Amino acid sequence: MSATATAPAAAAPAWLAAPAGDWKTLSDAMTAEVPPIAGRPVPVTCAPGAGLGSPACYLRDIPVIEVDGGLLGTDPAGCDPASPPDRERYPVTWGALIHECAHAAHTQARKPPERRANWCQAAHQLEESRIEARQAGRRPGDRRWLRAAVTRLILGDFTAAGAEPASPREAGAAAALLLARGDAGILEPAETAPVAAKVEAAIGTPKLARLRATWREFHTTADDDLRTMTRLARRWCRILGLDPDAAPPAPIVVTIGSELATAIARAAEKIAEAVAADFAPPPPFPPGAAEKRAHEKAVRGNAELAAREVFGTRARPRAVTGTRDPRQDETAAARRLTRALREATAGERTTVTVTSKLPPGRLRMSKALAATAQRAAGAVPTAEPFTSTRSRRVPAPPLRAGIACDISSSMAAFAGPVASAAWILARAAGHLPSALTATVLFGHAVCALTRPGETPAKVTDFRAPDGTEHACRAIDALDGALGLSRPGTARLLVIVSDAMFVAPGEPAGVQQRITRLARAGCGVIILTPEGWATTCKFADCQVTEAGNPADAIDAIARAATRALTT
Repeated sequence: MSATATAPAAAAPAWLAAPAGDWKTLSDAMTAEVPPIAGRPVPVTCAPGAGLGSPACYLRDIPVIEVDGGLLGTDPAGCDPASPPDRERYPVTWGALIHECAHAAHTQARKPPERRANWCQAAHQLEESRIEARQAGRRPGDRRWLRAAVTRLILGDFTAAGAEPASPREAGAAAALLLARGDAGILEPAETAPVAAKVEAAIGTPKLARLRATWREFHTTADDDLRTMTRLARRWCRILGLDPDAAPPAPIVVTIGSELATAIARAAEKIAEAVAADFAPPPPFPPGAAEKRAHEKAVRGNAELAAREVFGTRARPRAVTGTRDPRQDETAAARRLTRALREATAGERTTVTVTSKLPPGRLRMSKALAATAQRAAGAVPTAEPFTSTRSRRVPAPPLRAGIACDISSSMAAFAGPVASAAWILARAAGHLPSALTATVLFGHAVCALTRPGETPAKVTDFRAPDGTEHACRAIDALDGALGLSRPGTARLLVIVSDAMFVAPGEPAGVQQRITRLARAGCGVIILTPEGWATTCKFADCQVTEAGNPADAIDAIARAATRALTT
């Protein structure tokens, strides 16, 4: 069996051969992991043939835990038990080790050998589920590993399934080794239902109920309480009509096709299927997913490079004509936008209901009575009879807003308003926590007008002298600097342009970038001069027409506020 075995303490038996090579390395690695599992250090021997004919065994007198290396199913040279993910490659072996660690931790009462008497055999069988219940209660994460090894342990312990109909001894063994593990929290009722039906048919419903009460009491027995374990094991035998002091018969050969054997095999199949599903590797990426991830990584890398090049250059661009102090209307607009963005950042109000043991609040009588009953029973009251509602704001995520302004000659009328809008937006964002804005100009080249995290004191004016546009690089620079394609913030991209891009590859490239940002949750707005909205063919964005260039300021401010509130 996989239960505790006894060996002479004077000298190590011949079957305790020391493992060598990769098996010794694996055994040493398992030994290093035992103390937190068993609560104390115990040497481990893992090698083919170890375990005294069982999947694993704990020899308390030496002491040593032996695990049959034949369960490993992989090359021991590549095993690293210190790595939790690596253990999932050999769950049966690791589960068998944890089972024996449970014996080392909780089998403290020294029981006589199974072959001495029926009650000894019953005590050893009941001990299997008791120590697993203790182990899972102490370390809940060990349950899945115990489940992985349970079929090997049960089938190793079952030397018989009897002839038709099952004898009381066989039904009792099935109840102790399978049904009791259900109440121990290791197996599920649906997994043991076939065996429960056959055991009930073999011994009757009243006897099965008495057995269940016995194994449940056995589970609550202290680790060193041999007296109680003996009493319950003898009761177990009497329920089954067995003489507790008689020697158990020799192992019975399994009868192929018997109803109990079939039920045990069906239960083992259900458990094995559930374990296989639990330890199944995650599904592979769908076709093309790896390529998409690689493409997205490359795109983000290009955007970050463009951001470093555009915003890292401090030289004055040729499109910039100079700086000036903000006008009074621009300062007033910045204050208004600050208030609007701060209100949007504060989020909406919501009400939450909280409970407490003490006033103030509305008294709920059902909870008050429950608290009184708990006090009367001598327990610490946990009921919270008072309820109250509180109002609080749910803050909006931080703002990330980028403006890309076309400085081709057709956009000359928008140069002044966009310069004002860029200063107003940067100024307002400087008063908000974690808000970042940036503005770039794109024509023959891409240059920075306002930079992320900077609050400009002066307005930077520019002109629109160029005859072509590099909009793709402008979008990349804003994406890399502000993280417009990364979730977690309210993101907005405003492109101020007539959208007539003539450079080769620009229209298709701009559309690809707009679609990518839109799918990532970034709002994209194209702000065009009057009469150009109908010619803009870009999808996945909002096209807004500014009849007056001065309207661009209000349009950008409204878009930034809307990004926070949606």
